Amino acid sequence: MLCRVGPGRPRPASPRAAQLIAAARRQIGVTRSYAPAYTVLAYPNGDVPRVKGVCTDVVIRAYRDAFALDLQAEVHRDMVRAFSAYPRRWGLSQPDRNIDHRRVPNLATFWERAGARLPLGGWQPGDLFSSLVGERLPHTGVISDRLSPLGNPMVIHNMGQGTQEEDLLVAGRLIARFRWRV
Repeated sequence: MLCRVGPGRPRPASPRAAQLIAAARRQIGVTRSYAPAYTVLAYPNGDVPRVKGVCTDVVIRAYRDAFALDLQAEVHRDMVRAFSAYPRRWGLSQPDRNIDHRRVPNLATFWERAGARLPLGGWQPGDLFSSLVGERLPHTGVISDRLSPLGNPMVIHNMGQGTQEEDLLVAGRLIARFRWRV
C-alpha cells in the first residue's frame, strides 16, 4: 500500500500540492500541543490559537493558508444541506459550526461527498489520509513530498506532540485516501 520511491528522495508535487504541503509544513514548531477541547469559534474562518490544535487543524489551516479555502464553512454548509449523510457519533441533532470540521469522520464524509476519495495506495504528495490509531481513534493529515529513510511517504500531522512530519507508518491503520482541490 505504501509508495516506495527510494530512501530520502523527494517526490515531485503538483504546484497546488506543493502549496498545500508548504502551508502544512509551516505549522511545524508553531502548533506545539494537542488540544481537542470544544471551543466556540468565530464563523467563518474560525480557529483555535495556532499554538495548539488537533490533527484536523493541520489540514484546515493548510487549506486556509494555501488556497484561502475555509473548511469550517465548507463542511458546515454541506452538513446543513445533508446532515443525515454525516456520522451521528456525537448525538447532535443539527450541525455545529464550532466543531464539525474538526472531527475526522466529518471531514472524511465531506471529502467523500465531494468525490475526492481514491483507492488506498499510490500515495501522492498533497493527498489526505484517514486512519485509525489504536483501532479506535480517527486521525488525518497531509501526505508530504518527502520520503522517510525507509522509503515511505512522510505525513504532516498532529498526533499529540504538535505538528510533525513523520513516516506514514506512524499514522495508524489507513482506512481512506483523498485528493481534494490539489
